[in-house]
Order: sequence, then structure tokens, then C-alpha cells
Amino acid sequence: MAQLVLSIAGYAVGGPIGALVGAFAGGFIDQKLFAPGPIQNQEEGPRLTNLFVTSSSEGAAVLRVYGRMRVSPQMIWATNFREVVTTTTQTQGGGGKGGGGGQTVTTTTTTYTYYVSFALGLCEGPIVDIGGVWADGKPLDMSQFTWRLYKGDDAQGADPKIEAVEGAGNVPGFRGLAYLVFEEMPVEKFGNRIPQITVEVIRRPAANGIRLEDILTGVTLIPSLGEFVYATDSVYRGDGFGHTIAENRHGSIGKPDLLVSLDQLQSGAPNIDTVSLVVAWHGTDLRCGTCQIKPKIEFAAKANTPWSWQVSGTSRAGADVVSSDSFGPLLGGAPADRSIVQAITELKARGFRV
Repeated sequence: MAQLVLSIAGYAVGGPIGALVGAFAGGFIDQKLFAPGPIQNQEEGPRLTNLFVTSSSEGAAVLRVYGRMRVSPQMIWATNFREVVTTTTQTQGGGGKGGGGGQTVTTTTTTYTYYVSFALGLCEGPIVDIGGVWADGKPLDMSQFTWRLYKGDDAQGADPKIEAVEGAGNVPGFRGLAYLVFEEMPVEKFGNRIPQITVEVIRRPAANGIRLEDILTGVTLIPSLGEFVYATDSVYRGDGFGHTIAENRHGSIGKPDLLVSLDQLQSGAPNIDTVSLVVAWHGTDLRCGTCQIKPKIEFAAKANTPWSWQVSGTSRAGADVVSSDSFGPLLGGAPADRSIVQAITELKARGFRV
């Protein structure tokens, strides 16, 4: 506007030269008065407005489980959601050619992350253990969360998290009830809500007489084959696409398979004191006269972490491969020496004779 007005005024006063000078002056004034200033953008992530919880019914019956059963627990306690606000600022543009006229855009992004603690009543106790856990129908990796299981005996005390929230002396031990506590669970990937949890419960029924598992004093530990089946470390392999896959961790408890198995063994058969650890190598021929016994591997090319397979001084590069078909190996490789040492060490630490 100033440029147009001053151009006309300049032309009236000084002709074409005056119009040119007026246009320059008007453009300068326009830039100062009407040039767009810095742009401020505000962006916010989704924020929690409603609370959706798993089932919580007053007066609901306590389940009585026999054997192994997947149950839908009842919510018996929960905190309010704890909100963590994170704000980041990013500025783009500015400066401009020759040091003037540039426009800056500042974007401030605010995100909200939520955490919640809650307790789920499972069934009448005492139980032996839990197996798989699912959230919204999908297997839940329990190693990603802080959780505690109370098996429902007559001596269990109050949970420390519940007591910290409700106050010392205000929390029951829920004796006789098996329940599961999640502490500060991040709920972003569940749509900022407590997911629908289901739990596989393992419980042995009360026996009127002598139970087999109570009189057993020794077991044989198999499967005897599997490159890392006896390792107490979690061993991983690459999938060729930048991801890692656990070799010896297939449950949802977040521990290697051997440790989960030993936990269940001690819970289910408490009088076991001797374990026969079976370790197998491979035969090269069904004819005894020409058969050689040697350790074989499942795949010729496989990179493992945190340590690699080795048996009796033979590394993966120097070992034969087991029989296979289009689906992969037909049987497991020989257990790595290091895994056997770890298994024996763990067994002895638990008081077993090996």
C-alpha cells in the first residue's frame, strides 16, 4: 500500500524519476509495517481424557482353577494415571539472503506419556505359577515391565507399591488370593488405557492322598539337543533384516527357557534333589561300523550374541550341519559347551545334585 501511494506521489512531484524513488521508499515502509513476522506453531500429541479399565465387578466370584487354565482376572486395585509431559521446540528458516527478510517458523511439540500401576486378582490360591500373559489378545513380553506375582498362600504380605500409595497398615495381603501387580506400566502402545489382560494360571488341586510330584526325588533333564537350550544367558541371532531373535527365550516371563523350566520344576515337584542332565551329539551314519559321533550345528551361517557356539574346540565354521528340509533343520544342534557349564552351575546353585 505505501509503495503504491508513494509511487503516485513521486510521479506527481518528480515525474518518472520521482516515481521510482517513491516506489523504493514505499517498498521499504511496506516491509517494515506489513512483512510477516515469525510463525509460532503449537502441536500437541493425544492426551488422556477417559479411563478404560479391564473388568472390575464388586462381589464377583473368586475363580477356582484346576490344572492349567487361561483366566480373565478382576481389577482389585489401581492408581490414577501418571502423566509425563515432554515439550520440544524446533526452529526453521530465518536469516534470508543478504541477512534480511527471512521468515522463521518455530514449532513447539508437546507429547503426553502415561503410566499406571494396578493389581489383578487371578484365582483362589495357592497356585504353582503363571504361564503366558496376553494384553488385548496378544502375547505380552513380561520382561518389558515391572511386575510381581503373589501365589495366594496364607503368609503373603502387602505389596510394596500398593502400600506406598495407600499408606502403611492400610493394605491387606489378600491372603488366599493369587494376584498379579504391574508397577508403573507405560500404556502408550495400548491406546493410553489399561489393556485387557488374560493370564495362564497353573494350579495343582488339593490331594487327599500322596501325590506323585511330592514323592519324586530325581528327574532327567532333556531335550539334550539345541545349540543354546541349556544357556542361562539370553542368546540372540540376527534375522538378516536388522532385528534380533531370541534363541532360548520363548515364554512371556522374560527369562531363558531353562530358568523358567527350573522354576516350574521346583514349584511343582518340591522334593526333587537330583537332576540327570542329558547332552547329545550326532551320529554320521546308521551303520555302527562306519558311524562317527560329532557335534553338529543347525545353520552354517549364524551370528549369535552375546557369545558364539563352540563345542570341544570346534567353532561353527568347522562343524557339520544337521539334516534339514525346505523348512529348516530336522533336529537341534549339539548344546554349546558354555551352555552346559551354565546349566550345571545353575542347578548346583539351586541345591540339585547333577
